[in-house]
Amino acid sequence: MVPLHRSVVGGGNARAAAAKRSAKVVGPGARLAATSNTGIRNRQERRAVGVQAAEKELLMWEALREATDEEMERDPTVLVMGEDVGHYGGSYKVTYDLYKKYGEMRLLDTPIAENSFAGMGIGAAMTGLRPIIEGMNMGFLLLAFNQISNNCGMLHYTSGGQYKVPVVIRGPGGVGRQLGAEHSQRLESYFQSIPGVQLVACSTARNSKALLKAAIRSDNPVIFFEHVLLYNVKGEVGGKDEVQELNRAELVREGSDITILCYSRMRYVSMQAVGELVTSGYDPEVIDLISLKPFDLETIYNSLKKTRKVLIVEECMKTGGIGASLSSTISENFIDELDHEVVRLSSQDVPTAYAHELEAATIVQPEQVVEAVQRMCGAPVPV
Repeated sequence: MVPLHRSVVGGGNARAAAAKRSAKVVGPGARLAATSNTGIRNRQERRAVGVQAAEKELLMWEALREATDEEMERDPTVLVMGEDVGHYGGSYKVTYDLYKKYGEMRLLDTPIAENSFAGMGIGAAMTGLRPIIEGMNMGFLLLAFNQISNNCGMLHYTSGGQYKVPVVIRGPGGVGRQLGAEHSQRLESYFQSIPGVQLVACSTARNSKALLKAAIRSDNPVIFFEHVLLYNVKGEVGGKDEVQELNRAELVREGSDITILCYSRMRYVSMQAVGELVTSGYDPEVIDLISLKPFDLETIYNSLKKTRKVLIVEECMKTGGIGASLSSTISENFIDELDHEVVRLSSQDVPTAYAHELEAATIVQPEQVVEAVQRMCGAPVPV
């Protein structure tokens, strides 16, 4: 297994992490301080660190494409299959023009037959390849549920460890902008009960690239959730060697009043609410779950033992959703650390409407997060 590291997010921590990575690249320059030209060489080293720290920015779809490209170049057993992933470049261009570099057999355009090509990918994984199966929309993968549940997650166990299934199943999902009920599915709640699969939800350009690279290298089957409205989110990305631990949450913002647990697009909804809460005197802590199965209970516990209040913000349905599982897990394990019951903000249990106003009314909005925090914490204590 390739050693993974945990990414650092947020302000000065991100800059410190970038400087630390750059220092590793500069390496021997750190030992130059003992020479007679200490001052000059230290200035040269600082300039080199500055160059390394000025990392490039990509849109999230570009970051996912770069991760796929780098892993296909690194490992000849990696391939992509799905509808329109080759010549067309994928429904959101994540594989754009890669067929020109790797050929049509490693960027395999499939028929519109999700159950069939999912089974083909799982079989390919059993024989030593590392397929990336793209669903044009995650809702379409319901047609492959048999393969994902009965084969993808269980074959390693039911074969007594004779087979590994190192496959990544990825694609766009979530509530978009007037895509209709069938194209606005949140399938994380469908897949969370399948034994043997790992669920990961990316949220930024940086973590999408680092997480996808880690998922491709993993020997476990990984279902990789990308939100349809986040493909054009722009941010810095790491280099070829930066991978991120799949089962670790990200601390987005430190705080002391309440812990807000979120993932995917709700990270941005939560942070929008935090901007208003901070101006009102509240100090919320925000954690991006990243791993939806298993949960990073260590990070969650370290936060809630400090804040003693937990608010879960999700786009998933309230009944049987990720928040329901997380809430029960927190209550079962950490109830003595809490001063308030766990509160969930989730989508309503109705099909997602096409009309914009009705669509917005079914999912969590920033003002609901603000109201929930105010209700749970009471009036802020003046400093």
